[in-house]
Amino acid sequence: MKFTKTLIAASLAVLSTDSFAAAFQLAEHSASGLGRAYAGEAAVADDASVVARNPALMTLFKDKQISVAGIAVIPDVSLKGESTAYGSDPSTLDDDSIAPSAFVPAGYFTMPVHERVSIGFGAFSNFGLATEFDQAYEAGSVAGETEIVTVNMNASVAYKISEQVSLGFGLNYIYADAKVIRNAGENPYGLPAQTQTAHLEGDDYAFGWNVGAMYQLDENSRFGFNYRSESTIDFSGEYSNQLPAQVGGLNGMTVPGQLELTLPAIAEFSGSHQLDDKTGVHYSVLWTGWNSFEKLEAYTPSQEAPVFSKKENFSNSLRYSIGGDYQYTDALLLRAGLAYDESPADKNHMSISIPDTDRFWFSFGANYAFSDNSNVDLGASILRGKTQNFTEKDSLGEALGQDVSWGFESKGHAVLIGAQYNYTF
Repeated sequence: MKFTKTLIAASLAVLSTDSFAAAFQLAEHSASGLGRAYAGEAAVADDASVVARNPALMTLFKDKQISVAGIAVIPDVSLKGESTAYGSDPSTLDDDSIAPSAFVPAGYFTMPVHERVSIGFGAFSNFGLATEFDQAYEAGSVAGETEIVTVNMNASVAYKISEQVSLGFGLNYIYADAKVIRNAGENPYGLPAQTQTAHLEGDDYAFGWNVGAMYQLDENSRFGFNYRSESTIDFSGEYSNQLPAQVGGLNGMTVPGQLELTLPAIAEFSGSHQLDDKTGVHYSVLWTGWNSFEKLEAYTPSQEAPVFSKKENFSNSLRYSIGGDYQYTDALLLRAGLAYDESPADKNHMSISIPDTDRFWFSFGANYAFSDNSNVDLGASILRGKTQNFTEKDSLGEALGQDVSWGFESKGHAVLIGAQYNYTF
């Protein structure tokens, strides 16, 4: 039973890994915000995407608005082997593409229902990741295929207290789907490298809430704040492996599995200042409460106690961003921004799917107005992560009481390209 517990732990622990914001957090809510590295998101009222970052800003719109966005994530994440668990050539761990490209869609609608009250709806994602290794990868017990997708359905209402102050409140339905596959790779049992040592798939939903506030200092300066609650996803699904029964495996048999995952709280403070008729400056500090993500525990119906409990030791993280825009012509608005994203991961608990790291954002974008009612946003960001050196313990060796690890050097970069259409009616 110890062997099976270790495999389950290894397969699920990867859900603590990285996308292209801190840990597995996603920032890609709009193409308008992407162009300035998401600086000022809780204070800038560009379009209906304010539903995702501060619903209080909906009171600034006098007409109904629709925004539809899509952002392509093109990662460049590579690994270089530094040491192996069983003495093979470290170069066999080299991989120049462990994260597939992805597409992150979003859609929003806002509508004033009273001179002081506005409502809005949105569909977007706050968390997600995907990594994929070859089935015969040497470090198969810590690699494999990993995917987690979340969709946040939000309904919000905003109330204008005065010309200076507005408040907003939102309810969120979060659906999540996860898949984790692990293979034997090089191992002490003589198993074929592509043998599935763990295959877990499951989904669940949860509810959360968010609140926002907006303060209009004067006609040129605005401040905003938004807080999004943490939510708990209790994944229910199926677990199996292809290991023989002689070593504690399931031999392809499927059993129920359950995993509880806490999605952290998020808070953001932003400022937006119009310096003159053409130039605006915006900034944000975004806090993510990763300290609520202390451990992962997996259960099966046959046992009351968890089949494993793994500490993650995540710390709260901050994201700093500053950006600006310039009204180049009546129809064309230009944007640019910089951001620094802290990693919450404990350096003693790194994982190759994907090793989390601090990163810098370099962003630019534009908005082009076709008419008073119709406009389009384009945005792009270049993300540069730090080089990381770390080791990760081999779960198959641990099952035999062996303290063996795989050693890696990782580099993680990405390009984000987004487009968005906005219509006012």
